[in-house]
Amino acid sequence: MTEPRIKNHADDENEIHDLAEFRDAGRNVVTPVARFAPEVAGVVVDTFAQIVRTAKATRAASTPDAQGIVRAQTFEEGDVYLLETPFEGFFADRYLMDFYDAAERGICSRMHLHTGLRFVRMMTGPATHIRVGALSPFVVTDVPGVTPFRPECFTDDLPDTPPGVHRIRYNLIVPPCSFVDMQIPRGVSHQFNAVGPNAVIDSVHPEESIEVLREGMAGYKMMAQTVFLARELPDAATCTDLTPGGS
Repeated sequence: MTEPRIKNHADDENEIHDLAEFRDAGRNVVTPVARFAPEVAGVVVDTFAQIVRTAKATRAASTPDAQGIVRAQTFEEGDVYLLETPFEGFFADRYLMDFYDAAERGICSRMHLHTGLRFVRMMTGPATHIRVGALSPFVVTDVPGVTPFRPECFTDDLPDTPPGVHRIRYNLIVPPCSFVDMQIPRGVSHQFNAVGPNAVIDSVHPEESIEVLREGMAGYKMMAQTVFLARELPDAATCTDLTPGGS
């Protein structure tokens, strides 16, 4: 059975859906992977971030390749480099994201969803954490004797909602110097905001080409595979506060 389209306009790179009517299609699953000494985490995160920064400054990565794909891109959460792109017979891609520091930039990314499933590994270095938000509770993996830590979770009110609309936001903190995986089903809300200078994401999209065909997109446009649940980027205070119950 063919899944219905999510987008109203397939090639719109800033499509906004009605927050009041939106309901998640499932739950995000979070798996704590490892904690590292600060000097180890710093080297790992900086190495990945430098790949993205080098690509951003390189003409070959910032102009269309033979397939028309620009490998160095910019998302709301940070700069991105497509390490691996889809091709005939292999429908996935993989990218690295070098996070912006939300506190330094003064704004947060918006709550959003994707037209296909995602798998992300969030990696933090010293003096940096990632605040992950969603409109439904996280499922957190906890295997006794194996899972290294349990991330802090709390709720607050989603900021900047339209008049008369109230939504609870579920928050999860990726602590400094740690790796945390997150499985994001198709059509499930989420937002990422790094607080601090040292954070990256390694993200795999297992059905990238399938999404383009399913939604009827005119071409491979990663931002067109995103649907936003807010029109404006909210103030940094709404994603940098770590006080449970408040923003």
